[in-house]
Amino acid sequence: MTMRLITHFLTIGLLATASLPAVSASPTPRSLDRSVLPIQAPKRPVYTELDIRNVKTPSHFEVKAPAGAPNVVIVLIDDLGFGATSTFGGPIATPTLDKLAQNGLRYNNFHTTALCSPTRAALKSGRNHHTVNMGFITEMATGMPGNTGQIPDATAPLAEMLRLNGYNTAAFGKWHETAVWETGISGPYDRWPTRQGFDKFYGFIGGETNQWAPYLFDGVTQVELPSDPNYHFMTDMTDKAVAWVKYQKALSPEKPFFVYFAPGATHAPHHAPKAWIDKWKGKFDQGWDAMRQATYERQLKTGVITAGTQLAPKPAAIRDWDRLSADEKRLYARQMEVFAAYLDYTDHEIGRMLKAVDSTGQADNTLVFYIAGDNGASAEGGEHGMFSEMTYFNGVQEKVADMLKVMDKWGGPETYPHFASGWAVAMDTPFAWTKQVAADFGGTRNGLVVHWPKGIKAKNEQRTQFSHVIDVAPTILQAAGLPEPRVVNGTPQIPMEGTSMVYSFDDAKARERHATQYFEIAGNRALYHDGWLARTIHRAAWEREVRRPLKDDVWELYDVRTDFSLSTDLAAKNPKKLAEMQALFMREAAKYHVLPIDDRLFERTLAEAVGRPDPMGKRTSLTLAEGMTGMMENVFINVKNKSKTLTAVIEVPQDGANGTILAQGGRFGGWSLYVKDGIPAYDYNFLGLQRSSIAASRKLAPGKNTIRFDFAYDGGGMGKGGLGTLYVNDEKVGEGRIEHTQAAIFSADETADVGIDLGTPVVESIGAEARSRFTGRIPEVIVQVK
Repeated sequence: MTMRLITHFLTIGLLATASLPAVSASPTPRSLDRSVLPIQAPKRPVYTELDIRNVKTPSHFEVKAPAGAPNVVIVLIDDLGFGATSTFGGPIATPTLDKLAQNGLRYNNFHTTALCSPTRAALKSGRNHHTVNMGFITEMATGMPGNTGQIPDATAPLAEMLRLNGYNTAAFGKWHETAVWETGISGPYDRWPTRQGFDKFYGFIGGETNQWAPYLFDGVTQVELPSDPNYHFMTDMTDKAVAWVKYQKALSPEKPFFVYFAPGATHAPHHAPKAWIDKWKGKFDQGWDAMRQATYERQLKTGVITAGTQLAPKPAAIRDWDRLSADEKRLYARQMEVFAAYLDYTDHEIGRMLKAVDSTGQADNTLVFYIAGDNGASAEGGEHGMFSEMTYFNGVQEKVADMLKVMDKWGGPETYPHFASGWAVAMDTPFAWTKQVAADFGGTRNGLVVHWPKGIKAKNEQRTQFSHVIDVAPTILQAAGLPEPRVVNGTPQIPMEGTSMVYSFDDAKARERHATQYFEIAGNRALYHDGWLARTIHRAAWEREVRRPLKDDVWELYDVRTDFSLSTDLAAKNPKKLAEMQALFMREAAKYHVLPIDDRLFERTLAEAVGRPDPMGKRTSLTLAEGMTGMMENVFINVKNKSKTLTAVIEVPQDGANGTILAQGGRFGGWSLYVKDGIPAYDYNFLGLQRSSIAASRKLAPGKNTIRFDFAYDGGGMGKGGLGTLYVNDEKVGEGRIEHTQAAIFSADETADVGIDLGTPVVESIGAEARSRFTGRIPEVIVQVK
């Protein structure tokens, strides 16, 4: 078509358009009923006119956010104590957090639930963690209301409310809010991020991931990792967030966004690039006692803690640094160097993400919540720390002498480390306890910085009002000019249980409005009410058994108006007040589905023991084939603590076969049936500490072969050994003992895969990802358990 003809048609079109009836204006956002979501479109008109030229075009219906509604960014760091960051007096430089605080507000009386999944579900819903069925982590959900791990439709998340009110929404990093039996390909996907209000999700579904080799999803699609030897997830997720923010604003600059940015840091494994680790070399040789004292003094000097605050006595289980051996000091100092590097690096990447927001020209109208921890620092590393965190979940104590051998590799791809519990207590200064201990502010009080130049006049100020993670969602709704909806997606809603913090933004002396709050995690429990705290410590993070039955727990009482660190127990002096607080705790616990209290721990990993759904049910076999990959542990048949048989039908090419047939787990625990240079074998990797291999002595013939591996479990308890026997076409070709097996868990994020070993390798010589791909065909693999 010639240019003249195109111009002719365009001219005719413009003239015709000019003669058409005008298009009516869109309804203003104020005319919308936002109490029921999604907002209903106007009734569709019915026409009787034959000719379109005689009809006025109806107005276009579009839901828009209220005029001036801010962009929203929530940054949530993992397992970071109150006394870790420089912003709150800690030893680790966090310049991004510092800068936000200097131009915003620092909250020193903000609280979480003391554990990962509960805090995240409470944060994004504005309801208490038992209200949203997240009484513990998803992997340890039970059949009891309040603890099922399934977020109810009646507690719609903030992201869905914002999305249905005209926001674009994206989540990056850690999720840990999907019921574990719903993480497989058969779903359902209702509690995955993209069905919980987020247009975009890039991250990992579980509670932790290997930062060097993560198991990731983009939406619900598994991500293939690059072959970059310098890859690290922290940089990757930041790259994806930066790109999304810029892209969203390029296309729709007037449309506000909500970004939930939740790094895996500083949860174990503590993984950081070597250059960042080197920055901290020698910075912690003074030990945890001296560091804790120095942090406490900085907090007093800068006013992070109130004048007269005492440094709470550390738990008796934490040894004095000056009584440690030289080897212990050397190892523990290295652990802290890596942790500090991990946080330093993470804060830097958060700064890079926020620079992307700034580049859009909308930083002034972006409401940022930087929450320095979803709970206190983790003491799950125990007395000595761990080369592989999976040892903790399997009840194995690592030895200092063994960890010293890999000390130079600490934080790199060949480790999956955690620091010693002494550092966790120091990171939670001025408090005594740590993550999991919901009865102490060391487990529940986390630093918060709020930054919103357009909406907050105050700068570089501190707020001391009691607040809780459930207050964030109602704060954001109020800041955006949005009502809390009564109905979302057809389901009447349980009202939010948090209190908006907007009242405190420009009034440092405003009377606190969140007057009562319960805390409970696995029997550790407390109640805050009008400046008082009653609590009982039921079990420390490093203790594998509870201290006493629930009914015999010893309660303490604190006046937190004058005792910031919970250092002076007033229970004996004021038994009447304690009794009042205990009675109020029971009323709140009943109201919010906390009762009955479940203080079981590792027993909760066993679905059948606690009434948690198991996709495998009572099945004793599972038939698989090539292409079936990414099966997380809770959707795969349980082969632990029992005998098993693996039967694989494979087709070997003329030039031989190589690669993984079926593997579960990875470098830090798992097993693999594989072929190496034509020779079939089975390896068991016990926590990355001990490896057993049973192999044939000759190569497989080309064509169809049936490989069978039988494991006869010794019995007599959990984690025992057994005898393994390898067969090829019913001929015995190998046999050997496997002395130890993993009792509870192979990995938090490594998967079971047919024809490839995703993530890290079970068998180093076979490798992982593309390198481990089987070169033949695998029509069938049957896993049987006895």
